[in-house]
Amino acid sequence: MIHNIKRLHHIAEKNERLIIGLMSGTSLDGLDIALCSFKYSGFNTKFKLKKFKTFVYTSDLKKDVLEIFAKKQVDLQKLTLLNAKIGDLHAQMILETLTEWEVEPKDVDLIASHGQTIYHAPKRLHGLPDYLNATLQIGDGDHIAVKTGIITISDFRQKHIAAGGEGAPLALYGDVILGSKAGENRLLLNIGGIANITYLPGQRDEILCTDIGPGNTIIDAACRKYFNVPFDEDAKIAFSGTINEQLLNELSRHPFFEEQSPKTTGPELFNLDYVLKAQQLSNTTDIALNDLVATLSMFTARVIINTVKDLKVDALFVSGGGARNPFIINQLKSSLPGITINDTNALGIDPDAKEAILFALLANEAVAGEPIKIGNNPAVLMGKFSFPV
Repeated sequence: MIHNIKRLHHIAEKNERLIIGLMSGTSLDGLDIALCSFKYSGFNTKFKLKKFKTFVYTSDLKKDVLEIFAKKQVDLQKLTLLNAKIGDLHAQMILETLTEWEVEPKDVDLIASHGQTIYHAPKRLHGLPDYLNATLQIGDGDHIAVKTGIITISDFRQKHIAAGGEGAPLALYGDVILGSKAGENRLLLNIGGIANITYLPGQRDEILCTDIGPGNTIIDAACRKYFNVPFDEDAKIAFSGTINEQLLNELSRHPFFEEQSPKTTGPELFNLDYVLKAQQLSNTTDIALNDLVATLSMFTARVIINTVKDLKVDALFVSGGGARNPFIINQLKSSLPGITINDTNALGIDPDAKEAILFALLANEAVAGEPIKIGNNPAVLMGKFSFPV
């Protein structure tokens, strides 16, 4: 084991580190693989995205994961088996991608693996007084490290929880380091399965990072169930429908939207059961299915718009799958005049790669940085280390 410790120390002392960031989100689209180089750490970080690829999941794998995803009761054997299978599969995807990029595994210093979120249970959601905030990501880091031969850092969210946070959103640390600009009030919006923001005002003491509500998760779920497609490509379904105001208002009534930030949520709350209950309460169970998708898309947009209106924002930068949803982006632009809206390419960050990049950055901080205190978030270095044999 001593050789691995020496190797890790050597990586920490290097002038430049080559790190692979992995992200598999709640949308279950696939595995994002970002090959990044880092110099320095903290607010002195210099970063470059060298390569990026999304490895699309097969329908069989998606089906497997959905059997245990965001459910209170699951097959424990299936959960256990998928923890190993996904770790092994992610390692295989990394090796195939490195071959495609003509990069030798020995030249990569670290892998930063987010894993696949299976269940997110902040106390505000589970409501059980004798239990803490909790979250579970699968895809074991040891499997990745052993199969690739690369030191792997994984399970980032547990340290955040142990130190008093909710385990999400972790985008805060990378957004502050890579996205701040003195004198400009910026808002970084990620529309993944869940929508989250990092508010970066000119004064750092007012920084806020929080989940704000559903992103793509219920739109995608409706598309899978009613249209047999994984998502609403180019918002064609939403544009073909009409927004139902009664349903939209009912969807917006949940107490989550009135709770104080920072806060977290997930598909455990915002799912098709939530939509069906809102339809029943608003007497809209018989609306056309394209009207349903239009309304769900507007629901995501409205949550974002209401959040941004409560903040002083000069420029908004969008990432995640929702950045490619013209229905949502058009709603933002028409409802937020006076705010410059771009995707994160304007910051030099590929919007599709952003979350994978941010986990690579967390790995860089874990080996070469110091804890950073940002607002009321824990000042911690995150991630568990897995060594090759």
